[in-house]
Amino acid sequence: MQILLIRHGESEADILQVHEGRADFELTELGRTQVKAMAAYVNAKFPPDFIWASPLKRASETAAVLAEQVGCPLHFEGDLMEFNNGALAGLSFEEAKRYPVPKELHERVEQGESAIEFRMRIEVIFSKIISDPRYERIAIVAHGGVINNMLRSFFKMPVNKDYYFKNGDTAIHLIEIKSAERIVHFLNDTSHLLARS
Repeated sequence: MQILLIRHGESEADILQVHEGRADFELTELGRTQVKAMAAYVNAKFPPDFIWASPLKRASETAAVLAEQVGCPLHFEGDLMEFNNGALAGLSFEEAKRYPVPKELHERVEQGESAIEFRMRIEVIFSKIISDPRYERIAIVAHGGVINNMLRSFFKMPVNKDYYFKNGDTAIHLIEIKSAERIVHFLNDTSHLLARS
């Protein structure tokens, strides 16, 4: 199975300079332009048979445009939502300084989840998605933190290691699981944005 991991386009939170996470901001006009370019590129090069997506607005709109362009089914899955950053959601970076930063993997953000809980949530939904044998190529439209944890799962990285994978606006990653092999075709492809600039 080939798996496209796709990050949403630019959101209003990027402009407002606030903590996003579970704060449900929409795409900006630039974000919508990015999404159209990404959808056309994916449809031309590697159209998926099925799309899974986070229901948060920035990802759901991205996924809906892709599904319409490709003409394939779309399923929204709550477990694909971004890290639950609890009390920080929607706060400016300055306002958020009044909350303690978790120092251990098991410590939760106030009213949110811990790094371990986030990783385990993504491990479970990723396992569910890749165990479905009906599709040769799927797309998962989500968020930077979700994609990072899916890549950590794909590479079988330990929970206590901080490896980060770059995720630009509408970045596309193409990985593949083939029997016992795990293949990386490419990571963080945003070339579709260069063609439009």
